[in-house]
Amino acid sequence: MNVTRDLFNEVMVPNYNPAAIIPVKGLGSRLWDQAGTEYIDFAGGIAVNVLGHCHPELVSALTEQGQKLWHLSNVLTNEPALRLAKKLTDATFGEKVYFANSGAEANEAALKLARRFALDHFGEHKDQIISFKQGFHGRTFFTVTVGGQTAYSDGFGPKPGGIEHVDYNDLASFEALISDRTCAVMMEPLQGEGGIISPTIDFVKGVRALCDKHNTLLIFDEVQSGVGRTGELFAYMGLGVIPDILTTAKALGGGFPIGAMLTTTDIAKHLKIGTHGSTYGGNPLGCAIAERVLDIVNTPEVLNGVKHKEQLFRRGLEAINSRYHCFEEIRGKGLLLGAALNENFTGRAKEFLVSAAEEHLMCLIAGANVVRFAPSLIIPDEDIQEGLIRFERAVAKVVGADVSYK
Repeated sequence: MNVTRDLFNEVMVPNYNPAAIIPVKGLGSRLWDQAGTEYIDFAGGIAVNVLGHCHPELVSALTEQGQKLWHLSNVLTNEPALRLAKKLTDATFGEKVYFANSGAEANEAALKLARRFALDHFGEHKDQIISFKQGFHGRTFFTVTVGGQTAYSDGFGPKPGGIEHVDYNDLASFEALISDRTCAVMMEPLQGEGGIISPTIDFVKGVRALCDKHNTLLIFDEVQSGVGRTGELFAYMGLGVIPDILTTAKALGGGFPIGAMLTTTDIAKHLKIGTHGSTYGGNPLGCAIAERVLDIVNTPEVLNGVKHKEQLFRRGLEAINSRYHCFEEIRGKGLLLGAALNENFTGRAKEFLVSAAEEHLMCLIAGANVVRFAPSLIIPDEDIQEGLIRFERAVAKVVGADVSYK
């Protein structure tokens, strides 16, 4: 079969518009397409390929478990799921774990748990959920409505009710909205899709304090920021604030689909037998791979390496900006970074992404005004340097500068 980009248009639902490039092989932080062209990967599968492509230990975990047991359903438990849950609870505030297949499903579980907790403790009136404008929490109808981008949730009929949004980093507006009717607050401790926006310490601590005041559960969506991405195992660890419920996915499986919700024993008990479930969630294949990911990432070597590599990126991007003057600021933390365009380039982030691909570099956008970088946490320094050289060529083309390169 001749597999081309045109075949996508023939056989796939048109909700995506992928690039013409079709990668067929990956190794570390490099990709190769059908023609054998090599690309440096600063996208990481949208912050998923936390250890790059085809990491030998993950390939080994996949192969070993694949020869033992793939799937059971939750009529039975399995060893990889129990080992992974124990390692997650040992490493975090969490005491109980629920496994899902994706970030959206982990968030769906968190929101259902929060509603059930409030109902059991306080009654039906305590049902309000507060989240933040430009937030992103998944594409199920519940999670996309909780997300703060109405373009993603409009046009599908009546939305789930009891959900309200306020501006991120605006504590006064949040304080005016939260009340004893609020059952949960869902927030990203580093907004991803919304533009790579970091919370101020005063804001995140203020949100925690107001949740405590109103007996409201605080849910941290760490689907994108978790599993080493910020240089901490989870972003909450660098903020001095502990949530009541945490969700994670993306990097947890290093490329294999898996999600998880972590919470305390007291909160978890409200998801009684039969109240929620997932046929594939916690399958032994996914859990075996995620366990190996966690073993590798949750080490000083990798986490400190993230902080070192962040500085390489920041210095390189700031040097590029000193020559082309297209970025307002470099945002983010660890290896979830955003180059926010200045007013002269408003709305043109995708042009930078397309130009980068032409220079054999994969990157992302976060909205129309931010070029996003979410590479492997163990990307070699030389790949960062070479990737930034390619990115500078891409920037030069967009800006229209005439410059010679070494």
